Amino acid sequence: MAHIELNNDLPGIRGLMAYRPETEKPLNALAEVLLRGDNSLSRGERELIATYVSYLNDCFFCQNVHGALAGHYLDCNIDQIDAIKADMQHADLSPKMKTLLAIAASVQKSGRHVTPEQIEAARAEGATDTELHDTVLIAASFCMFNRYVDGLGTWSPQNRQFYVDRAPQRALDGYQSSVFK
Repeated sequence: MAHIELNNDLPGIRGLMAYRPETEKPLNALAEVLLRGDNSLSRGERELIATYVSYLNDCFFCQNVHGALAGHYLDCNIDQIDAIKADMQHADLSPKMKTLLAIAASVQKSGRHVTPEQIEAARAEGATDTELHDTVLIAASFCMFNRYVDGLGTWSPQNRQFYVDRAPQRALDGYQSSVFK
């Protein structure tokens, strides 16, 4: 049960957004731009950044929603996403993606943990300024989203297949609408 009365039975951030629809629109608009807008990083790569940060923040709901979406876009299963979360340095990812995930992990700790060496390593692997910008902003945004979801004690379906089953529809709908309503 959430720490506040939400007057709905929606899981995770969906319940919070239904409780305060005036905040739903700008939060969803931000997610839409960051995770689905035009970008040289694929949707799957951006969802993976969101997943990894949510994993580091131990946000069950967000890491599973976005992990299922990353798996959907990257054509891999939840076990493969779990393996990336557990050991991204040895995962089957491009060197550029590994450097971007390392930057995202630094942002998760504190923005000041991002080092010039990390930025140069990402650039050496082909990361653009826009990709660096968006990686940092996705990581920072998901720290906020994760703390929003967990800070108000929302509930999360524990069967991870729930998230996997909904990923294809979420991929079609995007973040401007809710598949849970």
